[in-house]
Amino acid sequence: MKSLELFNISGKVALVTGGTHGLGMAIATALAEAGATLVINDLSKEKLDNAIAEYAAKGIEAHGYIFDVTDEAAATTAVARIAAEVGPIDILVNNAGIIKRIPAAEMSLADWQAVINVDLTAPFIMSKAVARSMIERGGGKIINMCSMMSEVGRDTVSAYAAAKGGLKMLTRNLATEWARYNIQVNGIGPGYFATAQTAPIRVNGHPFNEFIIKRTPAARWGNPEDLAGTAVFLASHASDFVSGHVVYVDGGILASLGKAMNED
Repeated sequence: MKSLELFNISGKVALVTGGTHGLGMAIATALAEAGATLVINDLSKEKLDNAIAEYAAKGIEAHGYIFDVTDEAAATTAVARIAAEVGPIDILVNNAGIIKRIPAAEMSLADWQAVINVDLTAPFIMSKAVARSMIERGGGKIINMCSMMSEVGRDTVSAYAAAKGGLKMLTRNLATEWARYNIQVNGIGPGYFATAQTAPIRVNGHPFNEFIIKRTPAARWGNPEDLAGTAVFLASHASDFVSGHVVYVDGGILASLGKAMNED
């Protein structure tokens, strides 16, 4: 196989959970542009319809399904329906996630469990649901959306960091269990990205914006398109002997202690 052909995922069916906006949409777009048949999900019909229209404007046909990724029965049914209506899932991106910014001493158990359910339990449910068919068909790709919080902590995100740290280890364990079936399980750990959600804090003069620019060796926020290459690599034959890794797309943050106080 020629080098560029390694990245061609034409004929593959890719499900990106929560692929209706932000980084999930950027990854889904990249997979579709690399040839995959795109499937997305959400809990909201309005969000799903709007996203499908947005993909269509880019020339991409997206197949949308409404189901709860934390509900094992619903997820299993949806995976079977997708297989019947679109095709068996070859690539799963566990992208759906939430965050609750609450100091640990003030966080309720209900808020803690809500984050763990979506950010950690749901990837287990979805991975298990697609793995059965992948094993039968002789292979597949699972990509978990990890985080820099898989490695480091921050104020007010204890549940999120615990979930993402757990997701890193789930990635490694599933990679270990399923490698014999030619299933590669890897993660992507985004740094700080320019999205609609971060727009209010990316204005010049905002303290957090200044912090990110100074803390990131690349001296900028990531663009959603910066995830495209990593996503296609992990979804394609190019990564057939790569499994159990988290690729941090962070502009070098985790590699650096940051600038000294007297540096420009």
